Amino acid sequence: MPSKKKIALLVGKDFEDMEVMYPLYRLIEAGYDVDVIGEEPAGTKYIGKNGYPCVSTLDISNAKAGDYAGLVAPGGWAPDKLRRNPKILRLVADIDRQGGVIASICHGPWILISAGIVKGKKMTSTPALKDDLTNAGATWVDEEVTVDGRMVTSRKPDDLPAFMMEMVKMLGAPK
Repeated sequence: MPSKKKIALLVGKDFEDMEVMYPLYRLIEAGYDVDVIGEEPAGTKYIGKNGYPCVSTLDISNAKAGDYAGLVAPGGWAPDKLRRNPKILRLVADIDRQGGVIASICHGPWILISAGIVKGKKMTSTPALKDDLTNAGATWVDEEVTVDGRMVTSRKPDDLPAFMMEMVKMLGAPK
């Protein structure tokens, strides 16, 4: 795992509000610097499904995998668009290849599927992605939180405490 103290947090229009904000503040609380990465220029305000705003701190064109110890791919409707961006997919795949922690919740695993990093993994997600994950070669389970290697997945906002506990434990103390 890279010895960095930064985490990449993906954001896009219609993100699941709790699945962005809870990880953001929990990671800051744990001592990590978090880059909120969107497709538009840094400073863009994205609005969540429930109306909560989140301002990006970096655009995907300026994100470099080597800067990050891990990445969070939250859910909502944003992953359906983000998974179509080759720069997003490259960032996810490169962080995974470098041994970083990959954490994803709800519909976020769509991004991981498109990045080609789920084959052979045991994962959970919203039940709506069961077929997508299975067809991509993952083993889908219905659990609050699933850990396989350096990948952490959960199903829904109610799972956030267990999800973030596992991610922070896996990351360890920032270096």
